[in-house]
Amino acid sequence: MKRLLLILAAALGLLHAGMAGAAEAPAAPKLLRYSFRVAETGFDPGRVTDIYSRIITSHIFEGLYTYDHLARPAKLVPQTAVGMPEVSDDFRTWTIKLQPGIFFADDPVFKGKKRELTAEDYVFVLKRAADPENNSPHWSEIDEQGFVGLAEYRAEVLKQKKRFDYDHPIAGLRALDRYTLQLRLKQTRPRLIEILAQTDLYGAVAREVIEAYGEQSMGHPVGTGPFVLKQWRRSSLIVLEKNPGYRERYYDAQPNADDAEGQALLARFKGRRIPMIDRVEVSIIEENQPRWLSFLGGEFDLLERVPEDFVNQAMPRGKLAPNLAKRGIQGYRTLASDVLYTAFNMDDPVVGGYTAERIALRRAIGLATNSPRENALVRRGQAVVAQSLYLPNTSGYDPDYRSEMGDYDPARANALLDLYGYKDVDGDGWRELPDGSPLLLESLTTPDGFQRQIDELWQKSLAKVGLRLKFKVAKWPENLKSMRAGKYQIWSLANSASMPDGKDSLAALHTGHIGTYNYARFSLPEMDKLFDAVGSLPDGPERDAVFLTSKRLATAYMPYKYRGHRFLSDLAHAQLIGYRRHSFKQNWWEFVDIDDSKKRAVK
Repeated sequence: MKRLLLILAAALGLLHAGMAGAAEAPAAPKLLRYSFRVAETGFDPGRVTDIYSRIITSHIFEGLYTYDHLARPAKLVPQTAVGMPEVSDDFRTWTIKLQPGIFFADDPVFKGKKRELTAEDYVFVLKRAADPENNSPHWSEIDEQGFVGLAEYRAEVLKQKKRFDYDHPIAGLRALDRYTLQLRLKQTRPRLIEILAQTDLYGAVAREVIEAYGEQSMGHPVGTGPFVLKQWRRSSLIVLEKNPGYRERYYDAQPNADDAEGQALLARFKGRRIPMIDRVEVSIIEENQPRWLSFLGGEFDLLERVPEDFVNQAMPRGKLAPNLAKRGIQGYRTLASDVLYTAFNMDDPVVGGYTAERIALRRAIGLATNSPRENALVRRGQAVVAQSLYLPNTSGYDPDYRSEMGDYDPARANALLDLYGYKDVDGDGWRELPDGSPLLLESLTTPDGFQRQIDELWQKSLAKVGLRLKFKVAKWPENLKSMRAGKYQIWSLANSASMPDGKDSLAALHTGHIGTYNYARFSLPEMDKLFDAVGSLPDGPERDAVFLTSKRLATAYMPYKYRGHRFLSDLAHAQLIGYRRHSFKQNWWEFVDIDDSKKRAVK
């Protein structure tokens, strides 16, 4: 009996130990899976411009300010700053306090030590943009802010052909102490904070990291943000994991009282420590059908931007399809703060230039471009025709404004071409240049099937007015390099807003932004004056009048044909909780949760 009791005791002990072990077993990591429709270029915030790379950098790096996740309209809030800036001298002096105790993610560069974020790190970020050796795509934007002494020192470096000394004092960029940043400007800049809130571009980087990795910085991002890069197979797979050293930060937001969705999300998540997920896997799938089928098959939790080919199956008339709703899938639809456009290289000998016949050619191409049919047929009604350069939800945008930019009128296109000497001289059905030489238009494009549909429609539209168009096919990152270098004739793509200020759109027409955001390489003194004026003016009728004049000039010279503003439809499986698209910020991973118990079996 005694032996039996001992055996029973041992068995109970083993059972208890097993139960305790089961109770203490770590929970399975929470994994978010989705895909990009276009390949990334890299993850150094000082060198990227494309939206897909910026989505990644916004989750690794942190700026001084960001946008409230739930507030609509957009509301700026501190990210690494203690509070809102102290502003004086008519918006020319900005003093910002940083939160102490914020640390960069661990990296071998730090040799096992914890590296705290300091005010000097933000000074370094802004100086990086000015260093000629970096050829930063953001220099024109930083230069336009007018930081005292920065442009002058850059000019000195260029003139004397010397290296940029990051220890050289700049009066407009000062760390008053370890946690206090002071920015001094030459002119009034009431919206500087919106520039600083672009965390994906001006998030803090550590100087020693950049110096250690040099030209490899695109593949070695080290920030203070909630996620760290764990794996990168270029144009294929990007894997990030929760930053184990991320500070204590908790879900909080300020949705409007009448925002039922926002209030529900706040009630559910308020006080939860973020990020709530452990790992993110982003695949690159450029073709629409595989992305759509992969989501339906349960391979992804989110279908970010439902492919236009399938949007009527997913969200007919903007409402989630009943068969998807039965599977617990959630649907989201918003008018994006973006614009689809065609850029003409103003340096090109065929479509560029400022003479009457070149302007006439661009305007004729614009009038012959069947944007309404593209939006209705190829995009399945998921866009509205654009009337100007300004984006929904930004200053300068007026939903009631109408212009030639939004017209489809092949008869007027034909009349313009005839009037300025673009005629079919040899009788082959194609127009020649006014001097009688061949006229052949060439546009960059990408190899995916959806883009081919748009290209075919555009080619047929131009053919109706006697214009011959061919395409040069390459991957999106290669096309972007060609465009930034001015080695192209025409390309059609899209821009998304990163701030509420419409001045960001006007940069595409400013001489100082050639080689960066001014892809058309457009240069017009009158437009430059408008750009300079709009930076200092307060919001109001005078500023609105400047925006209106810029719209009219952009339509008259047509360096860009603005084609549409997209409706973006996203789908999420039941296990993804808390998703909400923001008009300006890209970081949202830390505000969502994954509940695998809600997964539905795929039938």
